[in-house]
Amino acid sequence: MRSLLRPAPRPGVGGHSRVLFTLAQCLPFAIALLVVGIELSPAHFLYTGPLLTATPALAAVTMGPKGTIWAAAFALAVSVTTATYNQAWGNQQVYTNFLAILLVSAASVTTSSAIRTRRQGELDQVRRIAVAAQEVLLRPVPARLGPMRAASMYLAAETGAQIGGDLYEAVQTRFGVRMIMGDVRGKGLPAVRSAAAVLGAFREAVHYEDELAEVMNHCAAAFRRECAVPGAVDQQAECFVTAVVAQVPDGSVVQLVNRGHPPPLVLRQGKVQALIPTSPLPPLGLEDFIIGPPAKPESYPFVPGDRLLLHTDGVVEARNRDNDFFALPEAMEAVYARNPLEFLEQLHQGLIRHTEGWLADDVAMILLDRLDEEVGEQVGADADSSSDRRD
Repeated sequence: MRSLLRPAPRPGVGGHSRVLFTLAQCLPFAIALLVVGIELSPAHFLYTGPLLTATPALAAVTMGPKGTIWAAAFALAVSVTTATYNQAWGNQQVYTNFLAILLVSAASVTTSSAIRTRRQGELDQVRRIAVAAQEVLLRPVPARLGPMRAASMYLAAETGAQIGGDLYEAVQTRFGVRMIMGDVRGKGLPAVRSAAAVLGAFREAVHYEDELAEVMNHCAAAFRRECAVPGAVDQQAECFVTAVVAQVPDGSVVQLVNRGHPPPLVLRQGKVQALIPTSPLPPLGLEDFIIGPPAKPESYPFVPGDRLLLHTDGVVEARNRDNDFFALPEAMEAVYARNPLEFLEQLHQGLIRHTEGWLADDVAMILLDRLDEEVGEQVGADADSSSDRRD
């Protein structure tokens, strides 16, 4: 499993705070340029010393020690230039300004360094906690599941977070390989709690429920119970989870129950096919909109050599600067990789290039390779021998 920290969203995709941050970084240099304009104009009789003295202090707030040093150097250069232009050398005020800039710069660099060290320590601690929480909630998908090779990837869009509202799991059961991919509406801790409730129900029911639809029903019931807990979710927002549950039995098929989730994709002989349900169903939590008999799994071909991708809408709805969506089917067809982990890594790199590294939503993916029986037996034997060597 791959998990990465994501920075704040890009401007235009919900990142207006980044624009304000950039403006704050430019403010010290803008003030210094304003001083240049005043000192080189007929208004040079105005006293601009306090403006230059404040430049390194303002830089220390947003730019760190290196940025503060550059701002201080720029302020000193401006002071030397204006003093020379106005022939002010020998004036005690000039030397007082130099001394004030140097003292404020030294204090700002020291303070900025201490703040950065403390913040880095706090961030490292948050990361360690996030990694531990992620390993409990989103366990790594095994590299081998019966006659298949598997891999997973998770990218959290929340600043400084490694877990969010996306959920996934893949396990080997007596019914075959069973998987779930879901996306909780909302962000933050309420979304994480809802994801944990759905995953807990899936992990329990997946081993004893014969019918795949009943596994989904257990997940829906657990989610409704979570929504009923006061304060567990955002009571002002609509409470639902899109989810798809998949089962790969012994035959060359994959069975799906899809509750409002983006359809899985199958890559077969270089072409991608979307496994679109014939009878669309609403997400978990919106069962009142279901009309007719209970849902039954739909079967699709999944033969040796095929690759099955389950993903969340954070992949297909990722946009670039031109507001174009990420073309996932075309990206899958363009990827060449021998194993699932490399395949997902190349998809990840394509996604990062498309969005220029700024995700507006969490991203989760599971990839399954359906192996030939002979290949599957050889992969299993290689895995067993590797395990023996490690022991």
